[in-house]
Amino acid sequence: MPNDPTPRTSHWIARDFRFHDGTVLPQVRLAYTTVGDPAGEPVLVLHGTTGSAANMLAPAFADELFGPGQPLDSQRYFIILPDSLGAGQSSKPSDGMRANFPRYTYDDMVDAQMRLVTEGLGLSGLRLVLGNSMGGMQAWIWATRYPAMMDAVVAMAAQPTAMSSRNWLMRRMIIDAIRNDPAWNDGHYTEQPSAYRIASIFHGIATNGGTIAWSRQAPTREAADRLLAERLAEPFKGDANDLLYLWEASRDYDPEPLLDRIQAHVLAINSADDERNPHETGLMQRAMARVKRGRYHLIPASEMTRGHATTAMANLWKAELARHLDETPYRT
Repeated sequence: MPNDPTPRTSHWIARDFRFHDGTVLPQVRLAYTTVGDPAGEPVLVLHGTTGSAANMLAPAFADELFGPGQPLDSQRYFIILPDSLGAGQSSKPSDGMRANFPRYTYDDMVDAQMRLVTEGLGLSGLRLVLGNSMGGMQAWIWATRYPAMMDAVVAMAAQPTAMSSRNWLMRRMIIDAIRNDPAWNDGHYTEQPSAYRIASIFHGIATNGGTIAWSRQAPTREAADRLLAERLAEPFKGDANDLLYLWEASRDYDPEPLLDRIQAHVLAINSADDERNPHETGLMQRAMARVKRGRYHLIPASEMTRGHATTAMANLWKAELARHLDETPYRT
């Protein structure tokens, strides 16, 4: 029904999908969720590495953006939330191919999203591409690979520069922990390798949460021990191959050489305490100087911020999004 805010999940099959290395799969399933009327202004919203479209429907994100009177009011916009290739209900190694699944990259993931948008949904353009974390990096790829496809881009918790430093070091630790676990058996395990669970928890604590917030949550050794015990006791769902592929997909990410191609109006949003994209390096500032229609918004670190996870709380930046859309003309 028109203007129905109820999320609707669907699947579309991309036939004869060609990966960057020339491998072709006869069918690739792409799951996606939509909110709003298909006649509305189309907006593509992209999730982070270990997430899915469902993460973008969390109250701290969706209620602040998609509700009545909000910047992406679903009565005006047609919101498309894909499960990226390799994640959620989209095709991934654990579906059956395991380690024989093509070793995709972010470019492959964006190409799959492009086919979904154009072939699956029949759209010729987008008002906005918005992404967070991995989705933020994919938003940069959208802006450089398909520069005429969208009016506006919002890339959050991401830099348009090659993987390096802590960001890649920590990814390598997860990747190597899985590959060096004897139970992994070159990806053909009978039980989930245990190393990837510990590595994932370690990665989450080391590169997420924010320094000030952690000091408030765990001000003593006893409090830190309790917090860690809670993390270790949480059910850990997922598949080691799926996780390995997702983290490794960033290995050749580097849109920086193509920044001059960007035509869209770009808003980059990072948090000052983002552990994976530290603003102190100056990488973001130098890259943004090459974006013709770009603006950089840095959220100050505070007790409210959560490091790399800050941008999952849309109340901290939705006013910037509203301003960005107001200032971005329609190109299509």
